[in-house]
Amino acid sequence: MTDAHPIGLSIRSGSKVYPGTQALKNVDFDLRMGAVNVLVGENGAGKSTLMKIIAGVEQLNGGTIELDGKPVVFGDKSDAARHGVGIVFQELNLFPNLTVTENIFIGREKTRARVHIDRAAQTEAARALMKRLEQDIDPETPLGNLRIGQQQIVEIAKALAENARILILDEPTSALSAAEVEVLFRVITDLKRQGVGIVYISHRLEELIRIGDYITVLRDGVITGSRSMAGVDIPWIVSNMIGSSSKEFPKTVEHSLGEEVFRVENICLPSPAVGYAVDHMSLSVRAGEIVGLYGLMGAGRTELLECIMAQHPNATGQLFIGGEPVREKSVSGRIRRGLALIPEDRKRDGLVQIMTIRENLTLSSLGDFTRFIHLSLKQEAAKATEFVKRMAIKIASLEHPVSSLSGGNQQKVVIGKALMTRPKILLMDEPSRGIDIGAKAEIFRTMRRLAAEGLGILFVTSDLEEVLALSDRILVMANGKLTGSFPSGAEASAVISAATPNLSRVETQ
Repeated sequence: MTDAHPIGLSIRSGSKVYPGTQALKNVDFDLRMGAVNVLVGENGAGKSTLMKIIAGVEQLNGGTIELDGKPVVFGDKSDAARHGVGIVFQELNLFPNLTVTENIFIGREKTRARVHIDRAAQTEAARALMKRLEQDIDPETPLGNLRIGQQQIVEIAKALAENARILILDEPTSALSAAEVEVLFRVITDLKRQGVGIVYISHRLEELIRIGDYITVLRDGVITGSRSMAGVDIPWIVSNMIGSSSKEFPKTVEHSLGEEVFRVENICLPSPAVGYAVDHMSLSVRAGEIVGLYGLMGAGRTELLECIMAQHPNATGQLFIGGEPVREKSVSGRIRRGLALIPEDRKRDGLVQIMTIRENLTLSSLGDFTRFIHLSLKQEAAKATEFVKRMAIKIASLEHPVSSLSGGNQQKVVIGKALMTRPKILLMDEPSRGIDIGAKAEIFRTMRRLAAEGLGILFVTSDLEEVLALSDRILVMANGKLTGSFPSGAEASAVISAATPNLSRVETQ
């Protein structure tokens, strides 16, 4: 099998260091041509860093890259593209105000005599690409008019237009419908026949099993497993992803749980792509309980929290706090009833970057410091100072912009802002995303302390170790539905299996 899939690109002893962290540690990676090279690992394992290095976006601090057996150094992305390397990033890299054609050929326009842009030739080529991708999209349509799944297809078309010999796909199906995923898989099969080497990153294990030829597992910047996909099963992937020794998460003295403080029943969120983004979800949280909600990308976890916080007017279902129904239809109404959300994207949804630390902390509870129309800055500053101490936020001054803080301290500001509203239920969406290990430990200590004080916490994570170590109870979502419920101390393989309910069907095909 290896003869049919020769090594096109290899990295030896590859290392990449960022300030404060080593993203890759002496990595040996082989990319085989005419095959799908699957790359898997938890968030922060180093997958995207490795791909950025292959695509020329980042450079190694140590080690070598060989292309077709010859040493090579990619100075930047365009340099890598000249060597036949294309990448489709997880975050779309497109211009919504330009047409589909203009997006596909931007920076590489077809010209007549190297002077005038040959718009007709570009449009024709774009139309051929859309046909190849089985999309009924007019190339002259402004990109912003397309839904996210179609924009992802345009991003893939952009890479195909460069005639890449090596194509990197980072979470390519995260925004695609089931039908669009099937189209993508047919395109990948076609590219393999043409000898293109494909690197495929995804959290959806059923996709990896189905489409992969070779698998490489990364954990904390180290490759822990690399082999042909033949015979690979879930336990092998899980053991290489998380290892036998779990990370040190702070444990505190056990505390007893109180009565049910929060319940949701039959939450539904319609979705044009998949029917329901959230499909008749019901769950409950007790006072002092940390409930971990685990699932892979696209499972509907974030959408569920958004429904609970009244961010989707078309959502249906019932909420109860302390046994009393929640009838408020606005975000502010839900906050008043005792709900608070720590959003997944703190920079976009949790903070106002140009405002001070004080202003961000008190933003959701300004009514506490207001008499008629007068805001008491003295009371506001005193309360902000109290929460800076309580959350152990490292600051020089309350009046510095919140953007001056590290990621971990920014996250503490978001949590402090939520706690200032005196919630009964704290919803946390990926609370440790984008922060270092020390800051994670502090956030987890805070979560345990809050639970011991009687607060109910429902937290979403795609980090298996986190959900196993922190949760009093684990709930699993897949395809918008609840697919599993486990007590503290559950087996990792059981949780993964519940998160990939389609896997047994895929393996038997």
